[in-house]
Amino acid sequence: MTLPEENPIYGPFFGVMGAVAAIAFTTLGSAYGTAKSGTGIAAMSVMRPELIMKSIIPVVMAGIVAIYGLVVAILIAGAIQEPANYPLHKGFRHLGAGLSVGISGLAAGFAIGIVGDAGVRGTAQQPRLYVGMILILIFAEVLGLYGLIVAVFMLFN
Repeated sequence: MTLPEENPIYGPFFGVMGAVAAIAFTTLGSAYGTAKSGTGIAAMSVMRPELIMKSIIPVVMAGIVAIYGLVVAILIAGAIQEPANYPLHKGFRHLGAGLSVGISGLAAGFAIGIVGDAGVRGTAQQPRLYVGMILILIFAEVLGLYGLIVAVFMLFN
């Protein structure tokens, strides 16, 4: 059986790679953000142990980035079909969607980790820095959200 040229047998490969990119890159960013913020929390807790729970916010925000990748990876995996019914352009769109959320999630995780580390250490010394840290963390988190929005647009358009 030969497949038509618009539906080559390797078409689903690109869709699968999109799902892999979505979850792999976002979890790498999330892991970095969690680890970097966690070291800041550990260093800060020596001086001000009462601020530990208040300083968990960067870790939570880093974890949300991985959820963006999980959502897109599940959407892509659910849309992958047999090669005969899966056009090549759809595989490329799925790859683009996965890379969009994955790489932006990686960047967001790095930003959250760096800001979270410096922010919790600074907040331990000057509590008025807390609101500024939260605002900067929101701006770092929204980088991952932009990638999610682009990925969803690519998937459903």
